[in-house]
Amino acid sequence: MTHIGPGRPRLEPRRRAGQTPRAEILDAAAELFTINGYSNTSTRGIADAVGIRQASLYHHFSSKDDILDLLLAETITAPLEFAEALAKDPAPAAVRLYALAWFDVSQLRAARWNLGALYLLPELRGERFAAFRERRDTLRRHYERLAAAASAVPGVEQLPFRLVESVINIRSDEGAAAEYADRLIPDAILRLLGVPEDPEQTRSAAMELVDLL
Repeated sequence: MTHIGPGRPRLEPRRRAGQTPRAEILDAAAELFTINGYSNTSTRGIADAVGIRQASLYHHFSSKDDILDLLLAETITAPLEFAEALAKDPAPAAVRLYALAWFDVSQLRAARWNLGALYLLPELRGERFAAFRERRDTLRRHYERLAAAASAVPGVEQLPFRLVESVINIRSDEGAAAEYADRLIPDAILRLLGVPEDPEQTRSAAMELVDLL
């Protein structure tokens, strides 16, 4: 038996991804939430998957909702910060939109577990997750502003954000992270918006912007 902290013996050797017990708990919860469902997963089940006692889990998280909230935050923090940086950049709107879509799709695709699938949980409609919903809405508005500025087709501003999140369904359907989505979805956004600029030039400029920011 190994120890994870003073007075908190671990039931089994470390077997989850993560350098800390807290990270292991998040990894186990992400797997169980996305595979078995949120309502079907208990804190005891999460603790068992990590190999710790349930009481040790509560040393790091006060409730299952707190675990879910942090997992959701992980999916939105980086793209939202990137979108805010893009908002200050003078690059053309189509370039910034492509960069944001590529960045967002990449992180949704590359995550160890398909956490975007949690966006449809009925529990997220409650007040407990209002802050997450607002942050996601803020990210959506970044997409819509860039789409409106880049588009030659009226009334399609809401679609790029939905196209980006389609990678969540692709992962669910194919059972794996679809590498082709990194380029396919941003390219589809350019076509949908009727962007007149050469797509290769837009893509190249967007990748330079990603590297810069």
